[in-house]
Amino acid sequence: MTARWVVDDVSPERDLDVTWRPISLLFKNDPPEGSDYYGAAKFTHDLMRVMESVRAAADTPEAGNADVFKLYWEAGSRIHHDRNRDFTATQLLESVGLDTSHASAFDDASWDDAIRTGMDAGLALVGNDVGTPIIAIDRPDGERAGYFGPVISKVPPKDQGLAMWDGLVAMMEVDSFFELKRTRSGGLDFGDRPATA
Repeated sequence: MTARWVVDDVSPERDLDVTWRPISLLFKNDPPEGSDYYGAAKFTHDLMRVMESVRAAADTPEAGNADVFKLYWEAGSRIHHDRNRDFTATQLLESVGLDTSHASAFDDASWDDAIRTGMDAGLALVGNDVGTPIIAIDRPDGERAGYFGPVISKVPPKDQGLAMWDGLVAMMEVDSFFELKRTRSGGLDFGDRPATA
């Protein structure tokens, strides 16, 4: 939901360049093998291997980031909107027009270093006692600041979403700010399935 909010509403209004980085809940939460959570975390982790393969093969970092976004958007739509985890990496790559040879990365643990590197960069900004999403920005003073969240149950109306973004950016300027939270109410509302990136 946070990605939908940033991509659909905030980015065009605040002229953002979004760079996608991995965070593996398999690495982060270390669920026991055989548990239901392990299966979901392992599947998305292995999809991140494919994404990192695609990123590495691109001619420029910008092109790699755009291709990772295509995969992320399509995988997220299938998992959250279609409630479907019964697809292969090959099918995912085909659906967004990328070279299906990257599907071999799904079972290739050599891509785990790239995932850990991206993950570690995000966690270095916010600490290890968080999950996903992590948002980082480059502040006017040249420093990079980040936070865990916001965790939202649905994308807010655009005017509220922009006000929320502006408030969160302002809080990043305050070095002593570290947490803001309230109890979740209601279920998740993913909205309409997004168009393919």
